[in-house]
Amino acid sequence: MTQRRLVFITGASSGIGQALAARFYTAGYDLALVARRTDQIESWASARQLDAARYRIYSADVAQTDSIVGAGQACIVQQGLPDVVIANAGISVGIDTAERGDLDVLASTFATNNTGLAATFHPFVAAMVARGSGRLVGIGSVAAIRGLPGHGAYCASKAGVVAYCESLRGELRPSGVRVVTLCPGYIDTPLTQGNRYGMPFLMKAEDFAEQAFRGIESGVSYRVIPWQMGVVAKIMRMLPNALYDRAVQGRGRKKRLGES
Repeated sequence: MTQRRLVFITGASSGIGQALAARFYTAGYDLALVARRTDQIESWASARQLDAARYRIYSADVAQTDSIVGAGQACIVQQGLPDVVIANAGISVGIDTAERGDLDVLASTFATNNTGLAATFHPFVAAMVARGSGRLVGIGSVAAIRGLPGHGAYCASKAGVVAYCESLRGELRPSGVRVVTLCPGYIDTPLTQGNRYGMPFLMKAEDFAEQAFRGIESGVSYRVIPWQMGVVAKIMRMLPNALYDRAVQGRGRKKRLGES
């Protein structure tokens, strides 16, 4: 009997992570699902009537290195070495550098989106290299392309994801382990549903998951989804700073819930 392939996904309790879990399950993968809110994953899996023998749930906080590393190690013990690891968990919070408290928000964002991504990959790298195969997938964002006023922490962290994955890709290329960077545009998830501005080319999470699955399976190194946002991102990157700065000036951090 052929053993099913295994995918390890962080941030699997909602949004993109949940949609990716559904797509990989449909493709025949077993699931290793990671989140802080494990009850939400369990409710989702139950509602979809997933085969209990084909998934396990791991409670972990990617912002805590030992926590997410422990989840990866537990996965290897309980389910084996994954074929695909998707570092999807991330946060987006506006900041104002003039506010002392927002420096802590910046550090928290980096802890989740950057250190957490590397810590997600860590337990699997050596074993994948020894095996000579595997996919390590980092979820970036089109926000990595240019800085947006009020969103310095998020933009910087996602630019870091892109650069880190590119570095890791070069390191692992001779080993047969592929590193895939996916940069979503606007995806209809709980993270974006509170946005009060226009979101061009807004995409359903399920549609993103389909395109992401195809890219991961093909071993693409970098892809913006949807492709239209990739075109927009390239245009934004080519704009002279004077024009770009004028276009986005005056946009600061939005107040958070509870602030006045």
